[in-house]
Amino acid sequence: MRNQTLRNQRQVLAQQAQQKAIDVRRKAGFDNKSPLCIYGLCDKLNVRVRFVDISMEGIYLRETEPIILLSALRPLPRRIFTCAHELGHHVFGHGSTIDELIGESESAQAFQPEEFLANSFAGFLLMPVLGVRKAFVSRGWDFAEATPEQIFTVACNFGVGYETLITHMAYTLKMIGSSRASLLLKTKPKTIREKMLGHPSTDPLIIADTQWPMPTIDAEVGSFILLPTGTEAADETITLEKNHSKGHLFKANRPGVVQVYCRDTGWAVFVRVSRYQFIGLSEYRHFEEVEDE
Repeated sequence: MRNQTLRNQRQVLAQQAQQKAIDVRRKAGFDNKSPLCIYGLCDKLNVRVRFVDISMEGIYLRETEPIILLSALRPLPRRIFTCAHELGHHVFGHGSTIDELIGESESAQAFQPEEFLANSFAGFLLMPVLGVRKAFVSRGWDFAEATPEQIFTVACNFGVGYETLITHMAYTLKMIGSSRASLLLKTKPKTIREKMLGHPSTDPLIIADTQWPMPTIDAEVGSFILLPTGTEAADETITLEKNHSKGHLFKANRPGVVQVYCRDTGWAVFVRVSRYQFIGLSEYRHFEEVEDE
């Protein structure tokens, strides 16, 4: 009986989170099928975001001018998801919160409705069901039979981690079964990176193909970026490492914003590169010299 009550509570909270994510997107001028920049959304909602040199996940401070603090030490996709999570606390009117590092003991912790609500909101906000389905269909991929490399590509599409997308597809969106999710999770992101790069590497990899739906790609210094074959960069903010069987592999060298484009197809986006483990307000993350408050 207790387990059934908990399942019912989770279902109600998940429905609330999904509706809130839809409302927030609509009011901010975003559709419900495209990826978004979480930091740009926070700006629209007048919630400041600051990266700090603290080992944690994130902090939401409910003040006259609300602010989200994110650990600059966490991987780029984790920062994005944590920012959406903290924004969830804001839009649901929760008090100030501190989210410590997520560890293996997380599953053993008592159920916390506010944390579950914020986490569900983050998932629906960053990875709406229509958007996830579109990401696979536009590439001609069957999400039910997607390979680890395809899942990884779509995760990059939404700025989230490989494992985060799999979990969301399986247990929230119900797009794949738990057995399929378990099989996909046996392949680790580092294995995919090694396969794509041709050598072991701890440096992040972002895959942006011709179906990339955003006008920008966010990276940080040291990241590899796999772009469509024939892509050129307007300057040396990112430089070509090698021609890859699936595109041109670039590496981010310095902070800044650079246009990348394919002369033959007309495909073009801007790559925004932040300093490695940047400390400061999010709006300054692509600047060479940061003028902080």
